[in-house]
Amino acid sequence: MSASDGRVAGKRVMITGAARGMGRSHAVRLAEEGADVVLIDVCESLPGLEYPLASIDDLEETARLVRAHGRRAVTKVVDVRDENAMKHAVADAATELGGLDAAVANAGVLTAGLWSETTNEHWRLVLDVNLIGAWNTCVAALPFILEQGGGSLVNISSAAAIKGNPLHIPYTASKQAIVGMSVALANELAAQSVRVNTVHPTGVMTGMAPATIHTLLAETRTDLAPLFGNALPTPLIEPVDVSNAVLFLVSDESRYVTGLQFKVDAGVTIR
Repeated sequence: MSASDGRVAGKRVMITGAARGMGRSHAVRLAEEGADVVLIDVCESLPGLEYPLASIDDLEETARLVRAHGRRAVTKVVDVRDENAMKHAVADAATELGGLDAAVANAGVLTAGLWSETTNEHWRLVLDVNLIGAWNTCVAALPFILEQGGGSLVNISSAAAIKGNPLHIPYTASKQAIVGMSVALANELAAQSVRVNTVHPTGVMTGMAPATIHTLLAETRTDLAPLFGNALPTPLIEPVDVSNAVLFLVSDESRYVTGLQFKVDAGVTIR
């Protein structure tokens, strides 16, 4: 099957956090099925995180992988926390691609620590990137999606939002807040044929892995370790497992699916 016959053939999709990890996987999977993509990433590390973020070279590699499937890729280096920058970048990209049919709010960060070690700086960083960044993604994309007569917003949440995972409370709170935001948008936009859904992965093999949380689970709060165990026999899933859910929600196969919390969690939330 060629990309021109794919499940999202001809669709134009914006993805944040696209330089590596799940964002890259979403971009490549959508391109395999015929989509053109707008790839957005901050492409610099942020103070307050234990792990490095992606680079401009990473973003360009994602674009190369997309183009290898014969699809168009527009790259934009933007901080999702910056509402005006997001609006301008998405407007430029939508003009270049001739419109926008869907957006995937994938960018996210994670800090770890006991409640007593969690600071206002942790809260501000995580909420601003994960929640406000997702909101800015939706706001930047919606005018162009509405011009097409409807489309799809896919906001990446987490199994942590369903289970209430400890040791990264700002992250869990931000991911649960994304659900409330998405369901509210799903109600408000349904009459205009815009679908809004969330995806809830368990742990995924990406670069988002603060060493602190592993130390806490292995040494300080071993009693909490079972909360993070999947029911299915895998410690982590692969990015493409999440991308397949994103593909379904972007495609017309999910044309009457909105307000869904789509778990790709290896059963972690049933334990």
